[in-house]
Amino acid sequence: MNKEWSELHKTMQAQIKKKDTFQEGIDTLFDLRNQLMQTIVSFKDELSREEFDAIPFINADGYHSKTIAYSLWHIFRIEDIVAHILVSETEQVFSAANYQERINPPVITTGNELVKREIADFSKQLNLEELYSYIFEVKESTEKILKSLSYGELKKKISEEKKEYLKSLQVVSTDEKAIWLIDYWCNKNVQGLIQMPFSRHWIMHVEACLRIKNKERIFLPMAKMI
Repeated sequence: MNKEWSELHKTMQAQIKKKDTFQEGIDTLFDLRNQLMQTIVSFKDELSREEFDAIPFINADGYHSKTIAYSLWHIFRIEDIVAHILVSETEQVFSAANYQERINPPVITTGNELVKREIADFSKQLNLEELYSYIFEVKESTEKILKSLSYGELKKKISEEKKEYLKSLQVVSTDEKAIWLIDYWCNKNVQGLIQMPFSRHWIMHVEACLRIKNKERIFLPMAKMI
């Protein structure tokens, strides 16, 4: 894990646990997210469409077995779902701003159910410009929600009613590779959600994207010559 990102994450976790340093912890979280966002934006500036859709580690285990386009969708689809449905009980950015039509995804889920060539095919169908608009809107809306949180709300648990409502929206596939997410999220309190979908989840997938990018930078030109 990137040392600076790891240290910021560790600092944030310690800060939000204490009432006196809770707000500092939110500031640290935003610093971490801003650094990660710089890397996410750099992909848009530096990579070709083919590199966004490439899947060089297709048979590997781990986050790097995806594509960059899929990974970005996955990070922010999860954040949108968790922030709005489970934390703030508000409408998802995805539906409020008509991103299903704008991004043109073949599914509206987190994508956990997709594997190998399904991920590659999924990636090619995404409108990247609109995906980046979605990314920016989700980040902004999540941070408004986080700014409004009080320290006392950190221990708030997800109600059974919220869990059932989440299921009814069908934003998580019923496939065994995805359905576990519902219990995973709903067994956490708000503090636990801050520590994973809103921070550590970003780190793991962005680092995987960097690995995909570097692999592609080395091998893609040679592949084009064959």
